[in-house]
Amino acid sequence: MRILVVEDDSKIASFVVNGLRQAGYAVDHAADGQQGLHLALTEPYDAAVIDVMLPKMDGLTLIQEVRRQKVNIPVIILSARRTVDDRIKGLQTGSDDYLIKPFSFSELLARIQALIRRGGSAAQAPRLELGDLSLDLLSRKVMRGDTEILLQPREFALLEYLLRQSGRVVSKTMILEHVWELDFDPQTNVVDVLVCRLRNKVDRDFEPKLIHTIRGVGYVLKLP
Repeated sequence: MRILVVEDDSKIASFVVNGLRQAGYAVDHAADGQQGLHLALTEPYDAAVIDVMLPKMDGLTLIQEVRRQKVNIPVIILSARRTVDDRIKGLQTGSDDYLIKPFSFSELLARIQALIRRGGSAAQAPRLELGDLSLDLLSRKVMRGDTEILLQPREFALLEYLLRQSGRVVSKTMILEHVWELDFDPQTNVVDVLVCRLRNKVDRDFEPKLIHTIRGVGYVLKLP
C-alpha cells in the first residue's frame, strides 16, 4: 500500500512518514500544495494525508482539484482548526476524514486503515484470504493453516498487495509502485529478492504453492 503525505512542517512530516514506513507502507512526501497535487494526479496512491495550511496551494484547494480531476483516493485532512464549521468545510471539499492536530500516530494509522478498507475494491472486511492463507489487517497476523507466519513490514505489504490482486498477474513495475516510494531506484533486483523471501515463508513448507512466477511478465498469487 502506498500513501501520499502532504505536510510542510518538517517535524510533523517526519513523524508521520517514518511511522507509516515502520507500519509497512510505501510513503511519498510533498512539502507544498503544488507538489502534492502533481503527485496525486500522476502517481498511484491508496490514500493521502493532507495538511490544510500549505505553501503554494492550500490543502482544501488541492483536494478540490484532485476531485475535479476524478481522482478518488481516500483523503484525511490534518488541521489545527478545531471548529465544527472548519471540519464541515474540510469534508465538503471531498475529503473522507478530518484529524485535528495534535494527534496520536496510532489514531492516524487506524483511520488510514479504515479508509483503505472502505475504499478498496478487493475487500471490505479487514481480512484477506486465499485457500488456507489469511492476512488480518488489524492484528497484522498472517496464517497458513494453523501456522502463524512472521513477516517483516515490506513482506507484509507485498503479501497484502498480492492478495488484493489475487488471480491477477502483477508486474515488477506494479509492485514497485505499490510497495516502494517514488524515489526508489527501479534498476535493482529488489522485487525478485523480496518475492523470494516471501515465497520462502509462505510457500516453502506448505502445499499447495500459491506464489507463481510468470516468466517475463511478473507474479501471481493463486490456487493451482
